[in-house]
Amino acid sequence: MSYKIVGDSCTALPESMNKNEHVSVVPLLLQVGKETVVDDESFCQGSFLKLMKECSECPKSSCPSPEAYMDAFEGADEVFVVTLSSHLSGSYNSAELAKMLYLEKHPNKKIAVIDSQSAAAGQTLIAMRLLQEKEAGASFEETVERAMKFRDVMKTKFVLENLDNLKKNGRLSNITAALCSVLNIKPVMCGVEGVIEKLDQARGMTKALMKMVKYIEEDVIDAKNRIFAITHCNCRERAEFVRDMVMGRVPFRDSVIVEAAGVSSMYANDGGIVVAY
Repeated sequence: MSYKIVGDSCTALPESMNKNEHVSVVPLLLQVGKETVVDDESFCQGSFLKLMKECSECPKSSCPSPEAYMDAFEGADEVFVVTLSSHLSGSYNSAELAKMLYLEKHPNKKIAVIDSQSAAAGQTLIAMRLLQEKEAGASFEETVERAMKFRDVMKTKFVLENLDNLKKNGRLSNITAALCSVLNIKPVMCGVEGVIEKLDQARGMTKALMKMVKYIEEDVIDAKNRIFAITHCNCRERAEFVRDMVMGRVPFRDSVIVEAAGVSSMYANDGGIVVAY
């Protein structure tokens, strides 16, 4: 049976998956001041980061419409959708509505919508797992069950260079942001069932990344059968530094580095690192 893996545009895909006929991405819309940016193949990260830096308002995103999702469902008997954490975006709810509406007209189709409870690199890993299962010949039901089990033990962590967006959207007080800036304090954050929580902090980016690596060593499960994924925002060398540190200490089966697209760039901001495993 024909199948499709559909991600919203926070799903950072490696080049091999970008070219795969079974994989497609539905774009979110990004709003920075009066400017609207479509998070698709036309997205220019450099221009977008400059736009955010120059704008005093908090950037916002609009999830894909149900109609956009339904268009992406066409041409396949089985559809697997991977969305941003439902705690961060309405993308999951929009995809669920699209599924309901689409199945009313196409009751013989099979559609699964997976809340990644993560973002960026976490969505990457779930999409990769779905593709792996289908290429191995797994049924629709087997694929969904295994992807959900994978999701439930997956870990997400991140370190941000720039806290401007957290300050602008009220997740960080102006005083705290100012102190972090003056003292060069970088928080180490994690995702817990899709909700962002602070794990630790350190003075300076390198020390914060090293602390993150320490936590990865401590909480990784079954590393030899897992892939370590990194999404970076305009900092490839930093991503490679993290990869080399982690792969030298933890026996992951493989690693993958992907560049942040629009939504990931908005959340991570310039210099941000998001990892999942």
